[in-house]
Amino acid sequence: MKIKIGTRGSQLALWQAYYIQDLLKAGGVESELVIIETKGDKILDRSLSKIGSKGVFTQELEDQLRAGGIDIAVHSAKDLQSSIPNDLAIIAFTERERVNDVLVSHDKSLSLQGGKEFVVGTSSTRRVAMLKHFCPHITTVDMRGNLQTRLRKLEEGQCDALLLAYAGVHRMKYDDLIAEYLPIQDFTPAVGQGSVAVEASAGLAPDKVNTIRQLTNHAPTEACLLAERAFLRRLEGGCSIPVFGLATLVEGGVSLTGGIVSLDGGEMLRETFTGPVPQAEQLGHDLAESILAQGGDELLRSVRQNL
Repeated sequence: MKIKIGTRGSQLALWQAYYIQDLLKAGGVESELVIIETKGDKILDRSLSKIGSKGVFTQELEDQLRAGGIDIAVHSAKDLQSSIPNDLAIIAFTERERVNDVLVSHDKSLSLQGGKEFVVGTSSTRRVAMLKHFCPHITTVDMRGNLQTRLRKLEEGQCDALLLAYAGVHRMKYDDLIAEYLPIQDFTPAVGQGSVAVEASAGLAPDKVNTIRQLTNHAPTEACLLAERAFLRRLEGGCSIPVFGLATLVEGGVSLTGGIVSLDGGEMLRETFTGPVPQAEQLGHDLAESILAQGGDELLRSVRQNL
């Protein structure tokens, strides 16, 4: 058995692909990498919300899954669109890294809590909206590109700090640039943040699917991400919608905190539901229904009109 692994070509995407390759190798399974460029890699002069969030970093990989050019595609779980087409499936989620967003800067004295005014670079509408909500004294600038490109822009003085996921910063060994870990009770991360997702065609041979799942899937992480993704799916959220969600395992099941924040940061809806692990997806759906009923539907409508 030899597995063809599809991946984007950025250093972080390659780290994820090599990580999956190593997990497979540990189980005696041979694999090879196939590097595929996506729309999100090619269009760097516009924000994600302007080029459309659906499949920006996944479409070309999914096309190759359908064509049989690759057996699996490896993604950052937070980059996945909320709904996966019926002819494809997510077959594994790797053990989750620490989920926090982090402030990255050469100036270690910088803190979002200090009241000092400075400029933060980010391409995430969620992070921008949360900064406006919790830290209105902070100015943001759009910062597209892979991690190394963003760090170069930081060096050039285009911003004073970057707001990034800890997982990517840590995997690329830039921990020494972390000025602050943002508290998850306020800056709740994007759905899926910190985990690597493995996607396959629904037609992939069952023996391959079973082997890949056995060697790469982390069941506790999977339970959490099923809840988070069900929440996101009901809200029809994507990369450009400021929705947040984080599930953790607690005694008695899964605890899911999720919500949405307006683009101007003026309004935030947030709630926590808990339920048994086998009903993780129903939990996510129920939380989304509660958020929508509290005015989330109007908030979402306003977000989509103003992106």
